[in-house]
Amino acid sequence: MNIEEILSEVQEGRLTAADASDILKKEGYMEMQYAKLDAGRKERTGFAEVVYCSGKADEHLISIYKRIYQSEGEVFGTRASMHQFELLKDTIPGITFDPVSRILKAGGEQKDLKGKIAVCTAGTSDIPVAEEAAQTAEFFGTYVERVYDVGVSGLHRLMSRAEQISDANCIVAVAGMEGALPSVIGGLVSCPVIAVPTSIGYGANFGGLSALLTMINSCANGIAVVNIDNGYGAGYLATQINRLAAGS
Repeated sequence: MNIEEILSEVQEGRLTAADASDILKKEGYMEMQYAKLDAGRKERTGFAEVVYCSGKADEHLISIYKRIYQSEGEVFGTRASMHQFELLKDTIPGITFDPVSRILKAGGEQKDLKGKIAVCTAGTSDIPVAEEAAQTAEFFGTYVERVYDVGVSGLHRLMSRAEQISDANCIVAVAGMEGALPSVIGGLVSCPVIAVPTSIGYGANFGGLSALLTMINSCANGIAVVNIDNGYGAGYLATQINRLAAGS
């Protein structure tokens, strides 16, 4: 059953509100022909559905954003463009677009940020991916400490911020080139480290593959690795870890 059918069953007395809630947690969705929006995701996982904007048809994106905003009172999208922001700015109240992280969102600004994660980059060219991670975590209620441009070519920069990151519940380490930053951080802290390889680098970086392989093969303990340039995935996972640590 889709969400309209479930609500109709409740209205007609054939389904209790408690049973409807259980169904929605397991299989509720909003049918849109070209998309099935996961209406029960927040109940199941604690996170509402996020929109991957790149490649979506204009009319599909507009409809999806409107439905999620109507349902949740907020909406969060990644890998968006200025064109997509222009499409939505007169339709979704208060929608904003950040050209650095390419995040297109409405709502979420007044949340009580809990716990602490640190998002670190090796260089300034890694900041777009780091901002995707940081803003994802903030949207989902996590306090984020940004520590940028502390790569291994100047370890004194990282060491000067070591105390600042050591009390985080989780650290996101974003690096291109050879991708060594997560290994160094992993040897300094007691919390989990999420390594994010980026496609920043010269030819033998192979679009982030060299950084990915370095991170996967790290000899430091407590490091998990997400896909190349996947700041969103790192921010999401860091939030899950932070929620457990903060008891929220």
